[in-house]
Amino acid sequence: MVANLRPNRNQQLYLILSAIFLTNALVAEFAGVKIFSLEKLLGLMPAQLPFFGGLKLDFNLSVGVVIWPIVFIISDLINEYFGRAGVRRISFITAAMIAWAFLIVLAGTAVPPAGFWLGLNNTDPSGNPFDINYAYTSIFRAGMGIIAGSLSAFLISQLVDAYAFHYLKNLTGHKKLWLRATGSTVISQLIDSFVILFIAFYLLGNWSMEQVLQVGLVQYTYKVLLAIFLTPLIYLAHWLIDKFLARNK
Repeated sequence: MVANLRPNRNQQLYLILSAIFLTNALVAEFAGVKIFSLEKLLGLMPAQLPFFGGLKLDFNLSVGVVIWPIVFIISDLINEYFGRAGVRRISFITAAMIAWAFLIVLAGTAVPPAGFWLGLNNTDPSGNPFDINYAYTSIFRAGMGIIAGSLSAFLISQLVDAYAFHYLKNLTGHKKLWLRATGSTVISQLIDSFVILFIAFYLLGNWSMEQVLQVGLVQYTYKVLLAIFLTPLIYLAHWLIDKFLARNK
């Protein structure tokens, strides 16, 4: 007997939100190995703000952190409609998929490269010698450090986010969505922003503690400001979801 593959709208909603959640989290893990300069992207001079330890604070961010607020917006929507159990379920599934991706990439960096592949990619666009296998291994294994750190940070921050969101919802009822969405992000991202950098780049990398704090502070500020900026988007998504679910009645 063929199973019924037409879920109701509640199931469809959870499937869609979970797919967006998982995809963005997984992409952020592998893209996050690159640190980019926000000032250069905007055509500005480095900020060079005074920072402790004699360092200057510039606006440097992990590429992965750019899309990470999407993960927490979706997490808040899942919490709103499916509760903490719904958030925990997709969080553990996502962590398992990230770990699986980690194993696949680890195997990919370990297998010997084909000779013709090395030959076809032995120079860069300027004609300089280029070792594509070394580049492949360096990038993906650097990403593995992020994955190792972020699995811990991801699960801790997600569970904290879910708890904080649920706690604020109990206080506010169905009012003040902006408060529980932004408030839970402010709390959970304080953990996520620093734990992942500490494990990935300090314990498993070559960063100093000052660099961890510097980049972590910038990334945390970015996430909080973006969470505030995207609050209208949460209300829009809430409205669209309510209309979508109303058709099920």
